Amino acid sequence: MARFFDLGARWGGVLLAGVLAGCANVGYYVQSINGQFDLVQRARPIETVLADEGLPESLKEKLRQAVRIRRFASEALSLPDNPSYTEYAELERPFAVWNVFAAPELSLTSRQWCFPIVGCVFYRGYFSEADAQDFAVEQAAQGDDVYVGGVPAYSTLGWFDDPLLNTVMHYPEEELAGLIFHELAHQVAYAKGDTTFNESFATAVELEGVKRWLAAGGSPERAVSYRQRKRRNQAVVALILRYRGVLETVYAADQSDQWKRWRKEETITAMKNEYRGLVSGWPGYRGYRSWFAQPINNAQLASVAAYFELVTAFENLLARKNGDLASFYQAVKELASMDRDSRRRALRAPAIARRWLAPGDPAQGIDVVGVRQQITGYDLFHAARSATEDGRKIAVADTVHLQ
Repeated sequence: MARFFDLGARWGGVLLAGVLAGCANVGYYVQSINGQFDLVQRARPIETVLADEGLPESLKEKLRQAVRIRRFASEALSLPDNPSYTEYAELERPFAVWNVFAAPELSLTSRQWCFPIVGCVFYRGYFSEADAQDFAVEQAAQGDDVYVGGVPAYSTLGWFDDPLLNTVMHYPEEELAGLIFHELAHQVAYAKGDTTFNESFATAVELEGVKRWLAAGGSPERAVSYRQRKRRNQAVVALILRYRGVLETVYAADQSDQWKRWRKEETITAMKNEYRGLVSGWPGYRGYRSWFAQPINNAQLASVAAYFELVTAFENLLARKNGDLASFYQAVKELASMDRDSRRRALRAPAIARRWLAPGDPAQGIDVVGVRQQITGYDLFHAARSATEDGRKIAVADTVHLQ
């Protein structure tokens, strides 16, 4: 979900809708239950897996690393201390599930599917890629833009003991840590029917958790590399959201559908060209390559905001709690108990979130990137800019309420 990460590579933090709730579509309900049951049946305690003499040493080391990360999550980040991510399951496929997103041809408002326990979500998840593609074809036949994204991991909100999966064992240390922190965050607070709130909160916990994990591990080289990669990712996300804002204006214009289709194609082409220019200055960077390589449409663009739209707001909230995670979690739980509009108003206070950039970080060249976001009930403007403080180069993200 990154994380966005590479958008096509990591939709981490996604809760599989339908696993926990009934559905009018019996076939969908059955595949959800069967898929979750198969995953649970495959899970074995990590200690048992490590005792397998035939297991590759590289996998054993990654599992040992995961054990240390899991312990850190509870002891240092105050995340739930339970059996989740203390087991391992080999699924024999590249993703845990495949999520289908859909949006109208000339709108960025995602289709939603509603379930009794999890509420309404912006996607439908399938344990079979073929089933996901079939559903995408059905939605496309109704005139929608559709996007199918593979999901390496998802959370069941503590209803099951979520295991580590083979789908994430190739992750670098910091990415694996981020995934575990992100998924556990879903067990801390969950607002029914508010995907953007839930995913943005989990992403904020992920970013803060990895920062603390790397600091505790005394690995300055990995910390610099991780920070650089995340700054670059954030620059690409800002680019995507900026063009998403352009399309919102296009679709709202009092013009013909033909004109809107022409402007849609023109805007997406411009976004792709700007992405290529941006990453050309970052040798070795592969983030979002597969996402941009696909035919981009409204469903794909609409899926982006769910993971990043409110991250800055949550980072600001953590700063107001002086970095105390327990107090932060309590505040988020209180927000989750509110209705959607009330929690949005509570998160919209003007604030500044700062992320320090090390000298020589290539991402420092990014200057003045504005993203205007239309969110139900209020309007935010995010601006990423360069600034100097105490002789150090920093990136500053401003969140301003415009209404």
